[in-house]
Amino acid sequence: QLQLVESGGGLVQPGGSLRLSCAVSGFSLDYYAIGWFRQAPGKEREEVSCINNSGGRTNYADSVKGRFTISRDNAKNTVYLQMNSLKPEDTAVYYCAADLLCGSRWAYWGQGTQVTVSP
Repeated sequence: QLQLVESGGGLVQPGGSLRLSCAVSGFSLDYYAIGWFRQAPGKEREEVSCINNSGGRTNYADSVKGRFTISRDNAKNTVYLQMNSLKPEDTAVYYCAADLLCGSRWAYWGQGTQVTVSP
């Protein structure tokens, strides 16, 4: 059974950092792209970043470019989202999703992890 589990969320002050992890099981990460998304209260879900199956191609939303870095360790079946210089507007529930390609419909989703950026 395909499963994605996010972790690493929490409360951090503005300017701080967090690293989110997306641990996958039930399939080999070698064949899947992974996307990170976020949804703040009252707002639509936003794609934050995506990494292809090999890790050779990444995409970022303009709002996080230069601050967030996506990476993957296929041997550990885990994808990471390093978030630096966090701002209050980064507060949201963060989700990871899997599909064959970035830009897909995203067939598989995790349950999400809360990130709160506040003084």
